[in-house]
Amino acid sequence: MIQHVSLESRRSDGDALVAFFALLGFRELEPPAALRDRSRWLQSGPTQVHLLWTDEPVYVPKGHLAVVADAYDATVAALREAGHEVEPRAEHWGFPRAYVRSPGGHLVELMSVAPDADRDVARGA
Repeated sequence: MIQHVSLESRRSDGDALVAFFALLGFRELEPPAALRDRSRWLQSGPTQVHLLWTDEPVYVPKGHLAVVADAYDATVAALREAGHEVEPRAEHWGFPRAYVRSPGGHLVELMSVAPDADRDVARGA
């Protein structure tokens, strides 16, 4: 299990990023005291996203964070209603998925179901 991912971000995008990740099921939590002035932390289940402030963040063009949305259709609708462009992608495992850019530019893959090697091999996917 991956416990957290850190994303370089502009401080000025902080509130918009927190709102974006809230649509994906993440809630904000308090970082350790030593990191409060240079980051914001978000959590969904056991997974955390750490937004690290920098003046010149790097947004990897193809690398991305993948998030499984239990209520996929409702999440896509909420993202679109909030003004985010959601791009449907090919179904690799027979289940819907899409790409969306976070405020500032991080690529996020939204998945309706997590890949499962045993299930997918059995189905011939």
